[in-house]
Amino acid sequence: MRMLDEVRSGVDLTYDDVFLVPNRSDVSSRGDVDLATPDRTGATIPVVAANMTAVSGRRMAETIARRGGLAVIPQDIPADVVADAIRSVKQANTVYETPVVLHPTDTVSDALGLLPKRAHGAGVVVSDDGRPRGIVTEADCTGVDRFTQLRMIMSTDLLTLPAGIDPEAAFDRLAAGNHRLAPVVDQAGQLVGVLTRTGALRATLYRPAVDPQSRLRVAAAVGISGDVAGRAGDLLAAGADVLVVDTAHGHQERMLAAVRAVRALAPTVPVVAGNVVTAAGVTDLVAAGADIVKVGVGPGAMCTTRMMTGVGRPQLSSVIECAARARELGAHVWADGGIRRPRDVALALAAGASNVMIGSWLAGTHESPGDLQTDADGRPYKVCFGMASARAVNARTAGESGYDRARKAFFEEGISAAEMFLDPRRPGVEDLLDLIVAGVRSACTYTGAADLDQFHDRAVLGVQTPAGYAEGQPWSG
Repeated sequence: MRMLDEVRSGVDLTYDDVFLVPNRSDVSSRGDVDLATPDRTGATIPVVAANMTAVSGRRMAETIARRGGLAVIPQDIPADVVADAIRSVKQANTVYETPVVLHPTDTVSDALGLLPKRAHGAGVVVSDDGRPRGIVTEADCTGVDRFTQLRMIMSTDLLTLPAGIDPEAAFDRLAAGNHRLAPVVDQAGQLVGVLTRTGALRATLYRPAVDPQSRLRVAAAVGISGDVAGRAGDLLAAGADVLVVDTAHGHQERMLAAVRAVRALAPTVPVVAGNVVTAAGVTDLVAAGADIVKVGVGPGAMCTTRMMTGVGRPQLSSVIECAARARELGAHVWADGGIRRPRDVALALAAGASNVMIGSWLAGTHESPGDLQTDADGRPYKVCFGMASARAVNARTAGESGYDRARKAFFEEGISAAEMFLDPRRPGVEDLLDLIVAGVRSACTYTGAADLDQFHDRAVLGVQTPAGYAEGQPWSG
């Protein structure tokens, strides 16, 4: 990567300050671009769901891995729950979704508590022997008494798909029958999944992120307090594919000791550590044993660190400097925070990141862990909060004395509750991935890059005024 305007390249910049310059290109199609990351994480698209309690759970991890990305299970979750989540993701199919399972005698109230967990808003009603008997959707539950049993309202016009069916063939069968989705059944006719028309199509456009046993990949985080080695060992035993050693200020002695403790376990999976914003931070973390360094202090939507402390650095310049140093050391960086649009992802990758971590943007999706709520105008939303907020600190210190918890409550650097509204056009995380991946692929074709390494090598960034940024935004009059 190089700057178009060397005179102004000494100013620290963030994503809105710059633009990508188009180059002569022989990449004729977006479909020819390979977005697999070079950092050994096994991701086939450079998107990581952040280790935030309001973002990454088992549903998010399963869904995003199916499309080639990674989700990081947060460090504040009990080890047995994390192990169960990893096990669940590993058991999930790489093509069809884990279904929402209901029974004929379940009620509308039961269904409404589960259906929002999936973007397609449907559940499969099964008999006692596990065979599909009907489909129930949120629309079926509208205007119906909440104690009505599902057998009274479910659709019994069923198309079932055999397990292992080719995605294109599945799409054709769904389209021919004008079905939006169908249960997937094994040879005994028992339910094993659900496949939508859009899901079948996506299965031909994305490559899942899978481990050597062809199981979906999932990452997990560990903090720098307590028994770091014990926690990391538990995560490795549970099957985590990437370990993320995480704290807000990654360039400190406790972090370096934590990374050394994890490296002493001789993990065969990549170790990520952060966060830092300088080459010196990268140098020290890599020396301690990190394979990947997480970059970003204060750019996240839920983070108040810069406003509270003045500490941080504009994110693009942080990534440029840290990525350059990581490359010299044979390591990689993840750009963490400040991502609001597909262009931001493209710019982070152009700056040298191997993966881009996204938090709050993904919190407003059906797959995030929070319960779906509605505001006074009927708009659906989920609550998001920062991992250094009072809310997160209270949850993290639940086992401590009231005195210690009260003392720690004085120190917060995050928003405790923000309403993340679901985009009616893109309510699911896969919808956002479609948007992001399309933008990054196009950016690569504009710069003449067939993969992410070429994209970084060929990228030319120019500096723009706020008016220049505004000029690039669509305007309908």
